[in-house]
Amino acid sequence: MGELHTPANIPFVILGTGMLWFGWFGFNAGSALSASGQAAMAFAATNTASASAALAWIFFDGMRGNKPSALGACVGAVVGLVAITPAAGYVSIGESILIGTCASVISNLCVHWKNKASTLDDTLDVFPCHGVGGMVGMLMTGLFAKDVGLTSGHARTFLVHCGALIFVAVFSFVGSWVLYRLTDLIIPLRVSSEQEEIGLDLSQHGEVMQGRDPYTPAAQASLAKTA
Repeated sequence: MGELHTPANIPFVILGTGMLWFGWFGFNAGSALSASGQAAMAFAATNTASASAALAWIFFDGMRGNKPSALGACVGAVVGLVAITPAAGYVSIGESILIGTCASVISNLCVHWKNKASTLDDTLDVFPCHGVGGMVGMLMTGLFAKDVGLTSGHARTFLVHCGALIFVAVFSFVGSWVLYRLTDLIIPLRVSSEQEEIGLDLSQHGEVMQGRDPYTPAAQASLAKTA
């Protein structure tokens, strides 16, 4: 827990991000259920938010002394897609850029904090990126939603989003904790430290990623103990 995990194949990460980005157009623009102006706005806002989030991630990395990377751009793009989803079709292009940028920077900071100051076992940074990015997008929708947002002089939408955010966060946390505990009673969800040390591919499935030797003495000794 808390160790740095590196991706196995950067080109596949980029390919997956591109496919997700393309599919997200159907997710957001398709929600209009028509070929309308609102669908076109949702399509455009989705693209600009994701692009701005990708750029914001790598620029913010550079400002913090890290190297801008393709992986960072891909993570930022996904954060932008998540953040703009509740607002797509209801905000302007400029506001979508702001939403993507803000969500990207905040998620970047959360990832840095999670890796540095906690032992949360979240290899893919799902909560700092998808969770926090979605929260930022939800709140900023309440800020900028056309004609009903806080910037239009209406507080109701923003307050409703705040209340929904609190309710969903509590419901998701408590529900997940209960399900985890019930499942753990039936099938233990945490492997032993020895199995985790040699890797779950080898200890749980007897196979490894290409390029790693599964037949080292340490690995065989661990397997013999956990068999």
